Amino acid sequence: MNLLPSGKCFYLSVVICWLTSRVGGSLWYMGTLGSQVMCDNIPGLVNKQRQLCRQHPNIMQAIGAGIKDWIGECQHQFQNHRWNCNTIERDHNVFGRLLLRISFSPFLPGSRETAFVYAISSAGVVHTLTRACSQGELQSCSCDPTKKGSSRDAKGAFDWGGCSDHVEHAMRFSQAFVDAKERKERDARALMNLHNNRAGRKAVKRLLSLECKCHGVSGSCSVRTCWLALADFRRTGDHLRRRYNGAVQVVMNQYGTGFTTAQRHLKRPSKNDLVYFEDSPDYCIRDQESGSVGTGGRVCNRTSRGVDSCEVMCCGRGYDTSHISRNTKCECKFHWCCAVHCRDCKLDVDVHTCKAQT
Repeated sequence: MNLLPSGKCFYLSVVICWLTSRVGGSLWYMGTLGSQVMCDNIPGLVNKQRQLCRQHPNIMQAIGAGIKDWIGECQHQFQNHRWNCNTIERDHNVFGRLLLRISFSPFLPGSRETAFVYAISSAGVVHTLTRACSQGELQSCSCDPTKKGSSRDAKGAFDWGGCSDHVEHAMRFSQAFVDAKERKERDARALMNLHNNRAGRKAVKRLLSLECKCHGVSGSCSVRTCWLALADFRRTGDHLRRRYNGAVQVVMNQYGTGFTTAQRHLKRPSKNDLVYFEDSPDYCIRDQESGSVGTGGRVCNRTSRGVDSCEVMCCGRGYDTSHISRNTKCECKFHWCCAVHCRDCKLDVDVHTCKAQT
């Protein structure tokens, strides 16, 4: 019996890639034998994933190097909330037990936070690989070869030029590798993960922008050269955070082939929406199974009325106040030319932290 929820294998493999990349100078021993040994020893991969891993070690290296950026973006988006993407006991398995959720049931449901993690991670794979292609870091891809000749937009005609980010290539590889396990399982949780993986990939493509450079006499724009460019990953994080806020709770349909909304009066989720099965825990106390590290020791805002307030963050347990001194820059003055000189000052502040569970 498979005790691991579907989808864990990809995130575990990515973390192994990232951790390995921090040891020595090379991720994959810089050789075919090294990549095969590494891929064969990543637990939980299905055959399709092992095959892709062996065939594309440089792509796996790029994915592993990018994981810290996705975790950082998740932590930024939820920095003032009870759940803030932190891991339990520095567990490097991508947001700790939230993704693992070990259960004897293959139809284990998932929470709204799990939906966000899968979406932001899938988006991170696409963003990382697209950037690596455009920067010439991978032999298997480069700029988008379809962006040639002339085209038009609302401002008129333009010529394709520069280096358009090849997001379609990254989306194809991401779908083939990340979704391989889910497509083999095909249970309720796998369908949820597939949906949220796709929403993450689509978010990156959705935020592509057309950037142009003008050519002409005296700065006129008689001729434009344009290219498609990725948005900063912060914009992707902001977009998926809004999708998290509007995530749709679903249940499996009677045929077990798709979703229907848990509340009948709501419209069906689109391909861009995040979906989840179960209500989230409150994340107030430390709980290995739900992936909650608790809020004990978290900094809270005593004067806020929002989610970062001490009342909300501390779950009614109260908070401790400590008086600390911080070094800061003060009395800054501009000196011609061209420097800003500041004094080093000490600022006494009160820091409020949530009491631990008793």
